[in-house]
Amino acid sequence: MVEWITSHGLTPYPDALTFMEDRVAQISAGTADEAIWLVEHPPLYTAGTSAKPIDLLDPDKFPVYEARRGGEYTYHGPGQRVVYLMLDVGARGRDVRAFVNQIEGWIIATLDTFNIQGERRTGRVGVWVTRPDKPRQPNGDMTEDKVAALGIRLRKWVSFHGLSINVEPDLTHFDGIVPCGIAGHGVTSLIDLGLPVTMDDVDVALRQTFEQSFPKVSDKQV
Repeated sequence: MVEWITSHGLTPYPDALTFMEDRVAQISAGTADEAIWLVEHPPLYTAGTSAKPIDLLDPDKFPVYEARRGGEYTYHGPGQRVVYLMLDVGARGRDVRAFVNQIEGWIIATLDTFNIQGERRTGRVGVWVTRPDKPRQPNGDMTEDKVAALGIRLRKWVSFHGLSINVEPDLTHFDGIVPCGIAGHGVTSLIDLGLPVTMDDVDVALRQTFEQSFPKVSDKQV
């Protein structure tokens, strides 16, 4: 069983870390079900285990937290759906690369419900959209913006941290960092792409596409 939890209002980041630590320990001990937690945070930056100090462009703009997840700097704030995944990856095949691929596929399937074509890019973490409405890059390539980010950590084969989808955040808040260490590309949101989508709409789409992206443990070959 996967328990879905939705927190309303803005969840302080330290509280989120404490909750995930406790829930992951319970899942590992077999005393709690897997969980997916939907939250929003106040404006803040998080630093993953690969974060480079040079990519923190404005260290005084918002609080900065050590996230202890994979990846580099990212932003969280109001209008962004953060999805924390506390799943038993050990029971789901013990394949970290496949698990990350499932997360990306889940984001892409969720965006597809709004007729947005999200895409993976080799060497670039997250999910991207092409922007034919924007000027091309200097080399002639189509401009691409990131619409969703992800970063996970495993403990005893149970995951925590997860992904974020930009619904309607203040995109200028990303200016204090080089998002995920990837320079030369922009950041977008569903509203920026012209879609009148609410956070509730995104939550419904995430639920609808979850099972096709993450087969139930009982459905997997043993």
